[in-house]
Order: sequence, then structure tokens, then C-alpha cells
Amino acid sequence: MPSPEPASPETITQLPLVSVAVNAALAAIKILAGVVGNSYALIADGIESTSDIVTSLVVWGGLQVAVSPADEKHPYGYGKAEALAGIVAALALLVAAVVIAVQSVREILTPHHLPHWSTLLVLGIVVVTKEVMARWIGKIGAAADSSSLQADAWHHRSDALTSFAAFVGITIGLIGGPGYEPADDWAALVACVVIVYSGVHLMRMAIRDLLDAAPPKHFAEQVRQVASQVEGVRAVEKCRIRKSGMTFFVEIHIEVDAFATVQEGHFIGGRVRSALRTSNLRIADAFVHVEPHSTDEVGV
Repeated sequence: MPSPEPASPETITQLPLVSVAVNAALAAIKILAGVVGNSYALIADGIESTSDIVTSLVVWGGLQVAVSPADEKHPYGYGKAEALAGIVAALALLVAAVVIAVQSVREILTPHHLPHWSTLLVLGIVVVTKEVMARWIGKIGAAADSSSLQADAWHHRSDALTSFAAFVGITIGLIGGPGYEPADDWAALVACVVIVYSGVHLMRMAIRDLLDAAPPKHFAEQVRQVASQVEGVRAVEKCRIRKSGMTFFVEIHIEVDAFATVQEGHFIGGRVRSALRTSNLRIADAFVHVEPHSTDEVGV
């Protein structure tokens, strides 16, 4: 359900650039700490974070296109670009899970030394930073009903999960000593399951947007309520809604007094359209069809 007070479009479209900056900084820190602390897993994680930079740039590009105004060739605007960016981000999340899983299995099968305890400090910083980013971007993405932003948020959370898994595994390894070296890799495999589940969920969300799936029933009821409160509307018959980017297009059938003139019906329809577009439901446009109220007796 869309939030009544989403962030401004300017804020939303610039969020992925914050992700780019954070990912770039953490990637450098991970790689450096991995080299110093003898942790190939941390080096690989840092390299994987560079792919998140590309994903965030894709999301940023998709949002930039999505908020572009409608034109003659695209009368309904470019909102679907946001869902396409969401699909790319979800795919990247699934690919990242596969890469992490393969690397974890490889590390389990390959004897290696335990990382230095200092890597735990770096991992702790990564977990906190990434989870804060995930919650912040995820909250704004959910309020804006943006599948691409929510996917970007889950990229941060997946990084937090794998880093937390590495933290737990390395801690177990350091405490357990010889024989416990692969503990962080086993923990990473568990985290991959969560990442795959989230990637599939986000993919389904984006595909639903592309296929014009109906929004939740309570949102449709809100649209009906706004229309029914307009003076002159006797009833709301049909209401079809489709999502485009972070906005909605509405096709609604209203009933007016059967004895009203064509001009009066036209004016009422115009007021309904205006009420919907100025509501807090992020409706980009509305097509209003006016019909006579079915219970009115019209003479033949």
C-alpha cells in the first residue's frame, strides 16, 4: 500500500547515488582489510561490493527515466522503466547469491588459514552500515512503492547478511581453532538461502508491476472513497487501477443523477478526476466514465 507521505521524487531518484558512494567506500575497506587480515573471503566480498555499485547505477538510471514526463510517443509516461530496473537489481541479487555460494563451497573444500581477528572489526562496521542503509532505503522504497529501490535495499541487506555470517563464522573459527576454518563459509551458505528467497520475492514484485497487476484491494477502496466523496457522485461502479513506476493510472466509472444534463455530468467527472489527481494516492491521471444512476427512474 502506498504511503500517504512518500519522499519527494528528487530524494527518491538520488538515493541510489548514496548507495554507490557507500558501496565504493566499503569495497575499498573490505579489500584492504582482507589483504592485511589474510581473509580471501573478505577480499572476494569487497570485489562483490563493486558489482553492487553497478546495480545501484542501474536503479538510479531506471528511476531517472521513470520520472520523465509523458510525451507524444509515451502518453502514459516512462514509469515501467522503474520496474525494469527492479528486475535487473533482483537478477543481480540472485547472481550474487550464486557467486557467494560457489565461492563458499570452494573455500570449504580448500584448506586455508583463519583470518586475523582484526577482520571482525571491519565486518562489524560493514554489518551496521549496510543494515542501516537497507532499513533507510527500504523504508523509503516501500513508502514510494518502488520495486527497484526495495531491491537496492536488499542488496545492502544481503551484504549485511553475508558479512554477519562471516563475522559469526570467523568468531567460531578463532575460538574453535584448527578444524574450524570453514565455519564462516558454512555461515555464508546459510545467508545465501535468505538472499535467494528475497531475490525471487523482489523479482515477482517487479514482474507484477510490468504485467499491470491490480493493486491491493484496500488501495482500490481508497480510490473509490475519494471519488464517492465528490459532490454529485451517486455511486462508483467500476474501478480499474494499474501501476506505472511510483504512480498509478485509474479508470473509474461513476454514476450521477440520471436527470443531470450532459454538461453537469461532465463537470462532475472533471471534479472526480481533479480530486483523484490531487489526493495523496500518487495518481498520475484518471479516466472518468459517467453513467446514469441505476436506481433513478427515467421516463421513456
